[in-house]
Amino acid sequence: MKFSGALRVALPLPLRRVFDYAPAKDLDVVRTGVRVKVPLQKRTVVGVVCDQVARAEVPISKLKAVTQVLDAEPVFSESVFKLLHWASTYYHHPVGEVLHTALPVALRRGGNLQPPLPRRWYITVEGGRSRTMLSDRAVIQRQVLAELADAELKGVPEAALRAHNPRVLNALRRLEARGWVSSVLDDSTTVVQAHHATEQQLTSAQSESCTQVVSHLEQYAAFLLHGVTGSGKTEVYLSIAREAIARNTQVLVLVPEIALTPQLVARFSQGLAGKLVVLHSGLGGRTRHRGWWAARQGLADVVLGTRSAVFTPCLRPGLIIVDEEHDPSFKQQDGFRYHARDVAVKRAQIEKIPVVLGSATPSLETLENVRKGRYSRLLLPQRVGGAVMPDVKLVDIARTAHQNGLSTAVLDAIETRLNRGEQSIIYVNRRGFAPVVLCLKCQWRAQCLRCDAGLTLHAGSGVLRCHHCGASQPAPSLCPNCAESGLYHLGEGTQRVEAALIERFPEARVVRVDSDSMAGPGQVEEVLETIRQREADIVVGTQMLSKGHHFAAVTLVCALNTDRGLYSFDFRASERLFQQLTQVAGRAGRGTRRGTVLVQTFYPDDPAYIRLQSHDFDGFATACLAERKAAGYPPYARFVLLRAESPQQAAPLGFLQAAQARARCWLQAEQAGNIQVMDPVPSPMERRAGRFRAQLLVSGRDHNHLHRFLEVWLAELDRLKRARTVRWSVDVDPLDLY
Repeated sequence: MKFSGALRVALPLPLRRVFDYAPAKDLDVVRTGVRVKVPLQKRTVVGVVCDQVARAEVPISKLKAVTQVLDAEPVFSESVFKLLHWASTYYHHPVGEVLHTALPVALRRGGNLQPPLPRRWYITVEGGRSRTMLSDRAVIQRQVLAELADAELKGVPEAALRAHNPRVLNALRRLEARGWVSSVLDDSTTVVQAHHATEQQLTSAQSESCTQVVSHLEQYAAFLLHGVTGSGKTEVYLSIAREAIARNTQVLVLVPEIALTPQLVARFSQGLAGKLVVLHSGLGGRTRHRGWWAARQGLADVVLGTRSAVFTPCLRPGLIIVDEEHDPSFKQQDGFRYHARDVAVKRAQIEKIPVVLGSATPSLETLENVRKGRYSRLLLPQRVGGAVMPDVKLVDIARTAHQNGLSTAVLDAIETRLNRGEQSIIYVNRRGFAPVVLCLKCQWRAQCLRCDAGLTLHAGSGVLRCHHCGASQPAPSLCPNCAESGLYHLGEGTQRVEAALIERFPEARVVRVDSDSMAGPGQVEEVLETIRQREADIVVGTQMLSKGHHFAAVTLVCALNTDRGLYSFDFRASERLFQQLTQVAGRAGRGTRRGTVLVQTFYPDDPAYIRLQSHDFDGFATACLAERKAAGYPPYARFVLLRAESPQQAAPLGFLQAAQARARCWLQAEQAGNIQVMDPVPSPMERRAGRFRAQLLVSGRDHNHLHRFLEVWLAELDRLKRARTVRWSVDVDPLDLY
């Protein structure tokens, strides 16, 4: 049956609309959700059919026709397709770009829905008997048969054969045609075969948490698994995942960072019976496509991935788990600015399955949802295995001698652990050697030429680097302004602390863990395994160390340079500080010996530090929520940030002023007093990477009114002439107001 109407196609363009195309004359009805190739100006692009309509805005005869239909079936499941449309509407991002983001790279470019699957090759009985009959000129075929014969029943992966000779495929086809070799699909490079190990004995709190979730496995329910560090949240994940898999459903597990995936993969592969795929940006495009396909076809029981994995289609969805749900890495900070945790909750609603949000330090938004009854809280108040929470002590560095950021109390504590054969973690949330390089004579300071920010000295490479735009230059030995020698290095980064510890403890094995010292996820896991195997005595690192890692021999954690989070323009700064310190403190004392945490501060009387000492996260959260409510801040209001940037300094503010005028006209006409549009201001860092930036904040207490306003307002902004003079974006529920 032919379709005579128009196809509405979403294209990967920054336009908040779909495009009408006529179906090709020789095509049958095109299903919603399939990819098509369509002409766009002088090029051909890949889009997704979103709807079919009997009438278009212009006569069908005048519409351009679809060039090619790429799929026989929709690329997304019905529920994921619905989720993506919701995300486009909620975050007010063009639907074409949203759908594009959720596809593997190969599908964005028009590749086949099914990826080229790896094969494993075997020599047949006939091949074994006849291989000596091959001509001496068939060198590659002889080599292949010899390699397959050596492998016997194990076979050889196609990738291994191609590594030896890129032209091996032609030889394999000829041999297969003669019946001398055969192949089967090999999913070992795509999925991890999990082997069910002995289950650990659950505590009563863990068991109760599992019971609560399992009782809701076939319906929507949202749970906050709130457990102190070391309380065994992963064992709860494993227990409920086993039950979900036993019911022939799939489990989606989200983690905030690539560095956390290897240890969770290990835990899940040891604690489950089934197949697991991993999806994150550190994998190659072909590998990610195969993992996506395995999840879509139901070949994988568990899908474990970072932020973008939330859009992975599953054939039999049954459970969603979001580990470290408070982590800001779940928020995409450019392009399509979604929050994977919130999208996961919405997906669970659509799929009618439970979602579990796990954290020792839940976000205030999640806690407020608990208090309103939207989520159920499951508590794990104690550490497992007899371990106790660490003893937190504050070191007043205003009254204590210190050098290179290390106080006498910290150095003494490290020495004690070295003498006992225990490990120490030194937490420094600053990379590099020194954040400030200045001349004491003329007050010259090393500044980035493209950003309103100072350059950080990296001693190992001898360069000054901007941690905002990545610009670098050789570190000068003399002041560029007055030629004075002996520039002063102010502040302590990970490199400086590492160097000071090596000098102070020359016999100790000191390891640094930060983004400068780690070349990729593989090296991160290698270093973490070194720590777990007790081949390091002192570990200096950033917040890469603070999440989820279990180091049984670490009994001391020292936190440096933490006061910045107390007095920041960012209203979330104190929340993040408490979360980071609680998380990094949780690395101490997870074995048999109680841990100690030393926090160096100029403000030991601050309420945040006082509550940290007593592990009173609930008290801290209650106080913060009261402050937020009084100020009209999230979660008691919704924020939307309109950003603009341009190489011309005046252009961003000019655009935002015009945007503000349009907003206030509409609000006045609609008498929408519950929405506030603030004055546009330069961003806290006005110049970044050579572009000037400004922002405008919108606040609303009523969710529906705010989104109705945004829909109208953004449509008007698209038509503004000034909008074409800047690069602008909208961020719904921003995590950072800069």
